[in-house]
Amino acid sequence: MKQENIRNFCIVAHIDHGKSTLADRFLEVTKSVNKRELKAQLLDSMDLERERGITIKASAVKIIYQAKDGDKYQLNLIDTPGHVDFSYEVSKAIAACEGALLLVDATQGVEAQTVANLYLTFDHNLKIIPVINKIDLQNADIARVTHEITDILGLSQERIMPASAKAGIGIEDILEEIVKVIPPPKGDPQAPLQALIFDSKYDVYKGVIVYICIKNGEIKPGSKVRMMHTGNIYEVKEVGVFSPKPLKVSSLNCGEVGYIVCNIKNAKDVIVGDTVTEEKHPATKALPGYKVVHPMVFCGIYPINSGDYVDLKSAMEKLQLTDSAFIFEAETSIALGFGFRCGFLGLLHMEIIQERITREYDLNILSTTPSVIFKVHGTDGICRDVDNPTRFPESTEIKKTEEPFVKVNIMFPKEYLGEIMELGTNKRGVFVSTEFLDESKVQVLFEMPLAEIITDFYDKIKSITRGYGSMDYEFFDYRESSIVKMDILINGDKCDALSILVHKDKALTKGRALVEKLREEIPRHLFKIALQAVVGGKVLARENVGSMGKDVTSKCYGGDISRKRKLLEKQKEGKKKMKQFGKVQIPQKAFWAALKI
Repeated sequence: MKQENIRNFCIVAHIDHGKSTLADRFLEVTKSVNKRELKAQLLDSMDLERERGITIKASAVKIIYQAKDGDKYQLNLIDTPGHVDFSYEVSKAIAACEGALLLVDATQGVEAQTVANLYLTFDHNLKIIPVINKIDLQNADIARVTHEITDILGLSQERIMPASAKAGIGIEDILEEIVKVIPPPKGDPQAPLQALIFDSKYDVYKGVIVYICIKNGEIKPGSKVRMMHTGNIYEVKEVGVFSPKPLKVSSLNCGEVGYIVCNIKNAKDVIVGDTVTEEKHPATKALPGYKVVHPMVFCGIYPINSGDYVDLKSAMEKLQLTDSAFIFEAETSIALGFGFRCGFLGLLHMEIIQERITREYDLNILSTTPSVIFKVHGTDGICRDVDNPTRFPESTEIKKTEEPFVKVNIMFPKEYLGEIMELGTNKRGVFVSTEFLDESKVQVLFEMPLAEIITDFYDKIKSITRGYGSMDYEFFDYRESSIVKMDILINGDKCDALSILVHKDKALTKGRALVEKLREEIPRHLFKIALQAVVGGKVLARENVGSMGKDVTSKCYGGDISRKRKLLEKQKEGKKKMKQFGKVQIPQKAFWAALKI
């Protein structure tokens, strides 16, 4: 395919605005997939994506389109996620493209992630084609959404494309617009090879499959290539494209998107954002790559069976290959043994990773309460980053503690303004500004502690606004805050897996909620279990899990009362001994319940 007939583009939008459905229609209209193989959310290959109806991984596919001008065009489409926790996947896809379709739901209008994704495309100077989707629905308000796109996003009204991905309306018009508006790749086919690694995947038989976008030169099987960041040299065994299944080709030329197989067995040898070049005629400098992503949420993940530790480590290395925003390091816990401290971009990201470990690698795992990175300034003058409650120093060793604050942008119908303001205040948010976008929609900006929004904040926004609210956040700075470590004692023994770092003003409320939930989730044992929430030796809350009843006097049929008393005293002594030496079994669902609090 001639370079001037190649178009690289992605679809960006807020979650559930119809990205995957639009990609399905492109494949159907261009006959890129047989009707037998066509199914909903075709590019969402994971069962988890299909079940939840969300895109987790950016997916690439090559489409051949016969345009109305008579020429054939190669359209390389990258379908991207919409949830804020997977914005790194969006940024990777954008770096491999020259244009983007900005999809807006005709019933929901412009939402927070729509704006955030648009700014990402501006950073890379992409050509934007705005598309209003779901125009066939009864409650579609095309006039209002058109006004929002032109007024809020500042895009031209003449360029807006109306469509319905589900009904197949306006699909060919969008394809024609892609051909006309989005420019071809600018690279030089005669220059030394420069290929950007935008993703990778581990295959049991082929090793690491490296997803690349050719910026300059070309690549063929048999070529000797070098990764410019690591310096490792490999021989290319296979070159291919996605259509949408992997398809071998003779070469990948300048501007094309595809994959290479080099028999790379170690997952750590491939770095997303690295540049692939030829060994004999290397490029003088590497491509810019991606900015380093910093995880926002941390938790411990432990195997329930200690013998699965090595398998869990291997599973995490392979997951890190497909998701470079996920990081981990080894750690130990008194209560849980050997495990890993893991970093995620958000709570949904954490939930998805844990679900993938369980499903894809058949491992039973247990996770601890999530936390963020606090900066602890010690009396010794050293500032430490603390993401694990077990590493939090004693109060006598702390000079001051700082916690991360984020700018939270919330968009919602104006009738919910009072409730959203109250929610933001309850979460220790600092109000910054209110902007009325039009007669029905308002945007509120808060500066808020990250620790307050990583758990249930987004769910509460959706609940308050009946599903019409949306949010986006970005890191702002660190601010001094009164953070304390709250431990949970189970029969007087500290369970470090349930320890949390919490703001001083919220310690009492969270402590009570935590022990009450644990009382509900921990099954009754043969002895009474005392649950206590403690801060610095002071007990803030206490609950008891009652012992299981056993009628030891049932075998006594009358006779003297002293016989019954003797049996009851014997039982009392046995329970006291059991409480002293017995172990409390805490089920995984108790940890999950604590996590949600």
